[in-house]
Amino acid sequence: MTRNHPFQRVLMFACLAVASFSLQAQKYPYQNPNLSPKERAQNLCGRLMLEEKVGLMMNFSRPVERLDVPVFQWWSEALHGVGRNGNATVFPITMGMAATFDTLLVEKIFTAVSDEARIKHNKAHRLGTQREMYQGLSFWTPNINIFRDPRWGRGQETYGEDPYLTAVMGKSVVRGLQGPADSHYQKLLACAKHYAVHSGPEWSRHRYNAENIKLRDLHETYLYAFRALVKEAKVAEIMCAYNRFEGKPCCGSDRLLQQILREEWGFDGLVTSDCGAIDDFWKDYGHHYSKNKTEATSQAVIAGTDVECGSSYGSLVDGVKEGRIKEETIDKSLCRLLEARFRLGDFDDPHLNPWNRIPEERLCCKEFADLALEAARKSIVLLRNEKNILPLSENDTQGLYIMGPNANDEEMQWGNYNGFPLHTITLAEGIKTINPSATLIPWKRDVQQQVEAAANAKTVIFCGGISPRLEGEEMNVNEPGFKGGDRTMIEMPQNQRDILAALHKAGKRVILAICSGSAMGLVPEQQSTDAILQVWYGGQAGGQAVAEVLFGRVNPSGRLPITFYRNVDQLPDFEDYNMEGHTYRFFRGEPLYPFGYGLSYSKFVYGKPRFADGKLTLSVSNKSKRDGEETVLVYLNKVGDTDGPIRTLRAFQRVEVPAGSTQAVSIPLPDSAFEWWDVKSNAMRILPGQYVIQVGNQRLKINR
Repeated sequence: MTRNHPFQRVLMFACLAVASFSLQAQKYPYQNPNLSPKERAQNLCGRLMLEEKVGLMMNFSRPVERLDVPVFQWWSEALHGVGRNGNATVFPITMGMAATFDTLLVEKIFTAVSDEARIKHNKAHRLGTQREMYQGLSFWTPNINIFRDPRWGRGQETYGEDPYLTAVMGKSVVRGLQGPADSHYQKLLACAKHYAVHSGPEWSRHRYNAENIKLRDLHETYLYAFRALVKEAKVAEIMCAYNRFEGKPCCGSDRLLQQILREEWGFDGLVTSDCGAIDDFWKDYGHHYSKNKTEATSQAVIAGTDVECGSSYGSLVDGVKEGRIKEETIDKSLCRLLEARFRLGDFDDPHLNPWNRIPEERLCCKEFADLALEAARKSIVLLRNEKNILPLSENDTQGLYIMGPNANDEEMQWGNYNGFPLHTITLAEGIKTINPSATLIPWKRDVQQQVEAAANAKTVIFCGGISPRLEGEEMNVNEPGFKGGDRTMIEMPQNQRDILAALHKAGKRVILAICSGSAMGLVPEQQSTDAILQVWYGGQAGGQAVAEVLFGRVNPSGRLPITFYRNVDQLPDFEDYNMEGHTYRFFRGEPLYPFGYGLSYSKFVYGKPRFADGKLTLSVSNKSKRDGEETVLVYLNKVGDTDGPIRTLRAFQRVEVPAGSTQAVSIPLPDSAFEWWDVKSNAMRILPGQYVIQVGNQRLKINR
């Protein structure tokens, strides 16, 4: 929660309200809000029958009326706004948020999201509709898997390909969703997913076995963000993935769920399965790990999966009767679930909980709409700007045309796992708001028709790319270049490429605004366009943000959180999870646009960096006539570490630099920034030695 949240003062009185709770209405100790959540959970668990316990361990947790245990929904969505639950503020997709490199902004966004989530839950509670899907207080976000390959359709749900960036963004999400750590009642439950070693392909995720993963890749890349969210952000939930890890389904992996998660990291929260993941243990299409459902569910709970998204856990009753699992093991999982619910205030008088007093007027309010616009503005990455064609002049009303499949597509901008905004500003609407004379050409796939329709154009803004209808989670898509929600090629659809080439040949100035959730192969477009903007799926205000950048009302400041490769020939096999050759950290070729790339209408010059007392200092000068924001990215490399990353991000900072001025920048590089893989102990350690700090095009060698 940000310091200026309007309900901060309400929280100060929460403890007083709890203390005044009338004990006369209490029948049992677990109903006493003055006891700790752990005490209350243990007391309630001891009063439940086996069938009742099992009923509480599925995503739709059935009520136990005899003990006044209410219904609870473990599955709700808030990927980039409250999802699948009616009207809500729709922010840019998380990949767009990552492109902002603004952790404070992301925390503000998810503080707004958690406000809207509480409002919707409170309303459902009043109306008695809390049994319906997606009405609960447990939200299965953030997705902190590493986006190791641009072909993965769900990469749009992540925060990019870098472990450090993913970790700091993920921590901001958790803080925004769960609220202040010292609150008597937790605001929501956040969930870090999908644990672990999971990032496509979609078509094989229910049977794939991630094996022979180097220990270094496992801990330094795939587990890095999970550990940060557990140890530093105190995330409430972990979701185990569909795939196997070293032969065992992730939801049945004692190494992942016990040894690493609980013993090494000290996680005391709950683990949920992905939806249907327990069925993957034993059904024909899955892992062939378990003989039947009863064996599968018993194995999952014994390994540490506390709640199932699905219906298989009903067989745990038979598991106890057959001696496959002890009831005491079920109790251990159930107590973790109940403790989380008590922290939310789920069993208490609603009037005691300050989160229940958030005004309904804040749902889809102007403050949140403005926040969505700010995020969309900061997410846009300027990739190409030949002869400074951008920004366009607002006074040039002659010959400006808009075309492309994404020019007037609202739903495309919502991304996936989305809510529904009150109003969406499309790219065409945003452009025509600033320049009403612009002509919108209806989209057709025919090259000749499109070029003929733009015969009088001087400048064409082509709104192209792909959409969430083509890339996403386990989809049935029959289009060239796509398979099961993933991609088999990374270029734009061929007809779009042909139209761009024809427009260029006809002498038009071509500005390409690309909508996508991941990297695009844009080699031909280096010749057929004059400017390229990567605009992602920009949420409800995406069109306005794009227009403001095009016409110079906003100076672009986004940076790529992923590598833009030239084509799939530069990529290793999609199912190869070892990191060599994947992402900027281990890719030794020449990308089209590297991680961290992004142009500005300003020109920034870095001064000589210095490192002392745990801080990197340097100056950033704006050698232009436009105010701008620069993101200073700080990379490290350990001298002599030939098996390690070529370079890896360990700090960054956005800096506002007025035109013609110089800003002094100080970026902390604490000991944790020098945590490196230790080959002697096979673990991450803060290692002494020589390091190279890279910032901009400058390098500084230091001893630690």
